[in-house]
Amino acid sequence: MSLAVVRSRALAPGHTPEVKVEVNLANGLPAFNIVGLPDLEVRESRERVRAAIQNSRFEFPARRITVNLAPADLPKASGHFDLPIALGILAASAQIPAAALINREFAGELSLTGELRPVQGVFAMACGLARRDSGAAGPAPELFLPLQSAPTAALVPGVKVYGAGDLLSLCAHLAGQQQAQLPLCEAPSLPPESLSQIADMAEVVGQASAKRALEVAAAGAHHVLLVGPPGAGKSMLAARMPGILPPMTDAEALASAALLSATRAGFVPRMWRQRPFRAPHHSASAAALIGGGNPPLAGEITLAHLGVLFLDELPEFDRRVLDMLREPLENGQITISRAGRQVEFPAGAQLVAAMNPCPCGWRGDTRKHCRCTPDHAARYRGKLSGPLLDRIDIQITLPALTPQELSEPRSGGAESSAEIAQRVALARERQISRQNGSNQSLNGRDIDRFCQPDQAGKTLLEAAGQRFQWSARAHYRVLKVARTIADLAAAAQPDASHIAEAIRYRSGFGDA
Repeated sequence: MSLAVVRSRALAPGHTPEVKVEVNLANGLPAFNIVGLPDLEVRESRERVRAAIQNSRFEFPARRITVNLAPADLPKASGHFDLPIALGILAASAQIPAAALINREFAGELSLTGELRPVQGVFAMACGLARRDSGAAGPAPELFLPLQSAPTAALVPGVKVYGAGDLLSLCAHLAGQQQAQLPLCEAPSLPPESLSQIADMAEVVGQASAKRALEVAAAGAHHVLLVGPPGAGKSMLAARMPGILPPMTDAEALASAALLSATRAGFVPRMWRQRPFRAPHHSASAAALIGGGNPPLAGEITLAHLGVLFLDELPEFDRRVLDMLREPLENGQITISRAGRQVEFPAGAQLVAAMNPCPCGWRGDTRKHCRCTPDHAARYRGKLSGPLLDRIDIQITLPALTPQELSEPRSGGAESSAEIAQRVALARERQISRQNGSNQSLNGRDIDRFCQPDQAGKTLLEAAGQRFQWSARAHYRVLKVARTIADLAAAAQPDASHIAEAIRYRSGFGDA
């Protein structure tokens, strides 16, 4: 009996646990079995592995082969187990040295000819490997991947990544053949234009108050609702939101890339350090927006983690689906429970939503007559529940653009995204140094400590709360927004002017 152990990674929801691929060769009738909760893709690897080994000029053992994917209680999916299974068979049959597999991890799909095909999730695998060996003495861990997938994983610091084109060249490297040593893969050098492909805020005509509201939202990570007639620029403003957000830290960049890599959305190197921008269609289901399935998969709010989730035509979404956003908008995470499993996904996305004031879009506009009856308009707005609106910090109404504004040059004197982003970054730095987080994430005790205004501001806030009958959540969210406005002004404490601006953003739609 011969036994070989190869290490790989399983892309389970929320994490990338290490998997030991144990290959046992025993005497008996030839058979090839895979155990350890493999799905259909993994079970089909038997035929791919057999053909790849034979076409790479190795001998496929005519013995009883048992492949155990441990831990046994974790479902195994994807074709990236092809390579570790093939290497385990070759090591167990003494065709490659088993010692060459120690402290190394492998992933890759095999073609019938032995060529290695790219696989998804390599960035998450590299992050899991780096996290496992963080702080450990000795050489950096090594990860072997298909040639096309290796550059993405090379972006993760602390891991040596090698790319191989086929099974034969990888085995020659493991056997120590000097003329066949694989080069260490380096992180791809990104061209300057790939680092900033986001449209500029200067291209938006007019709407100075809306631009200011988005600046406040970006500085404090507040959720935003833009209400206005067709053609007012709501979608244009939302699409430019990522360009004014603070730059991603190293930890945020790694977390976002690893999360995308482990999902079907995938991660590409040109998106490195760019905040995600997800804009699902209003026909999206609950599973698509929130996550679901069995096993549970991440939804759009998770794919937009640390970035922007843009919901255009907000009332056209199913109300039941929208109400599912309430908890993740509040907590920054979502827990999906199934009969046999509970998975927690990050959901720290910044919501930017847009809608018309009524079905025809012209309610309240002085230049065009609204065709909607009061009941029809009320039903349209009623698709948004009170608890959902309560969680949206900034609700602002955009006016229609005048012919004079439309005739002006697009960038004539308007601030660029880079100029706004500088102020936003400074305000976010003040928040990080003060409370180690954005203002939107402040809890009740921190609000009492950092967001209390002066006496004039308190008086104004109490009067507004009486007039609009705000809930406790709305009251505290106004304080958070006022704290962000004060941070943009480099003020030590919110004053009456900051409170007044925050009230204006809160009373633009839901409380008007």
